[in-house]
Amino acid sequence: MNMSEPVYIAGLDIGTTKIACIVGEKMPNGKIEIRGYGKTDSTGVRRGVVVNIDETVDAIKRAVATASEQSKVDIKSVNVGIAGHHIKSLQHRGVLIRENADVEISEQELNKLQADMYKIGTSPGEEIVNVIPQEYFIDGEAVGNRRPKGMLGNKLEANFHVIIGQTAAVRNIIMCIEQAGLHMENMILEPIASATAVLGEDEKEAGVAIVDIGGGTTDIAIFYDSIIYHTAVIPLGGNVITEDIRQGCSIIKKHAEEIKVKFGSAVASENSDDEVVSIPGILGREPKEVSFRNLAGIIQARLEEIFEFVNAEIQKVNSEHKLIAGIVLTGGGSMMKHIRQLAEFKTGMEVTLGRPNEHLSNETAEDLASPMYSTGIGLVLEGMAKYEKEHKKSKTIKTTPVEVDDDKDGKEERQEIVERENNNGNGFMNRIVTVFTKFFKESDNIE
Repeated sequence: MNMSEPVYIAGLDIGTTKIACIVGEKMPNGKIEIRGYGKTDSTGVRRGVVVNIDETVDAIKRAVATASEQSKVDIKSVNVGIAGHHIKSLQHRGVLIRENADVEISEQELNKLQADMYKIGTSPGEEIVNVIPQEYFIDGEAVGNRRPKGMLGNKLEANFHVIIGQTAAVRNIIMCIEQAGLHMENMILEPIASATAVLGEDEKEAGVAIVDIGGGTTDIAIFYDSIIYHTAVIPLGGNVITEDIRQGCSIIKKHAEEIKVKFGSAVASENSDDEVVSIPGILGREPKEVSFRNLAGIIQARLEEIFEFVNAEIQKVNSEHKLIAGIVLTGGGSMMKHIRQLAEFKTGMEVTLGRPNEHLSNETAEDLASPMYSTGIGLVLEGMAKYEKEHKKSKTIKTTPVEVDDDKDGKEERQEIVERENNNGNGFMNRIVTVFTKFFKESDNIE
């Protein structure tokens, strides 16, 4: 794409309660202006996992069509979020002994070190979704989280955050995207996307946990010293609270969701028994009255359970690193009244509400700065960053033909990665085949 032309990036958030498509354009001041967005109810997803292909495809098509109409952009490719209770993560250390310590560390060596992480063993039915570098070491000395290209050393090491998911769940998402007539640019872990939209660099450096309370799951990402240390998905979210209200108050799901959103509170003691809401009876039956205090009691019980899980995940990495910036809540579930007070009580940490407004231009609609759109906007930001990185690499290589001609080992290495991923059935890596094939054909034609 000509850089004089506008670049539009689409993010697709396939959630349990909603499917949202957001189209953004990066402005000269570095902010993202949302050109269009579409949102539809999600009925084919449960706890972040696709359970009905047809319903999910239909919802994707409707959300994309609305976003396309608003933005006047023909949406053909999307950056997709992945979550679900099947997602898990682990830390792994990679080592590369260099042939010549007097030669500068190359980009190809760094890529190989990261690509080797895809070779680590996983359980049957699982695959590696993403590998994120954490920090690098040269000859045993830590050099931080910046890629040490151009440095000297004999042994190159790095710690990686490896994200693993169920193969079937990953492929079902890909199938939905393809059947909706779209191409998937990137698959991004949703808590990482939310963190991109909500967290500042100072928070990541100080230590912070982002907790995204969605409809089907609660997603967690923990940062310290600007490094992502831990991610987790808790299979509890806003929908389970709605179900608790439905059963506890003996009302239908639609009314349970409505009173949760309009009158719900996370702390029962902040409400009075004198305040009640009347629920219409079914087919002429007598209406039911539910006190605000009883409603809050049901909500509080479930949220306490969720924050106990959150606290347990934080403790897994918090023994050595104190999270000075505390917890940042985001997602639709974070909009519950008094939820900050409850979270602080259960975790003993400072809690703030995160909105994705820091990266948005002033022209963007105010309602899009809501926590419920954190993931969708984060997907746009992640997609934009990846596009700019790839374009920068492509532009650099095209203007320096010598580097292309000398990169034979790099070509073979990348082809090996592509073939390995295809043999493993990792459909979401197929995009790399197209990108690298086109890239090297163009490079080989440079005179």
